[in-house]
Amino acid sequence: MTRLSRSDLEHHATTWIEAWNRHDVGAVIEPFAADAVFVSPRAATVTGDATVQGRDALYAYWVKALDAVPDLVFKFESAVCDEAAQTVLVHYVSHAGGRTLRACELMRFENGRQVYGEAFYGADVSQVPA
Repeated sequence: MTRLSRSDLEHHATTWIEAWNRHDVGAVIEPFAADAVFVSPRAATVTGDATVQGRDALYAYWVKALDAVPDLVFKFESAVCDEAAQTVLVHYVSHAGGRTLRACELMRFENGRQVYGEAFYGADVSQVPA
């Protein structure tokens, strides 16, 4: 069984942000297991269901969602890694569609592959002074 080190989890967090900023859905989806599950309030607005099941469905969702926000840029803030639980929580700021949101994404891995992800979005901070 492949276990990710803390360094592996941190690397995943930063390469995930980089892949989104290139709008490279193929690179974003690469670490996912075929039967991965992803939960997001955004998914509900695009697919009609907050839960996306399976790598292929997740790829299709993200391609469609990204088409709606071609200006998407993520700014990495931090990553909280739990090597024992094989999880990483990525804290970032999302700039898309004229809005700036604080966000976190929880990622869980089994045997080196991402099997679960869940996105959490905070307040719109577009108008907050830097």
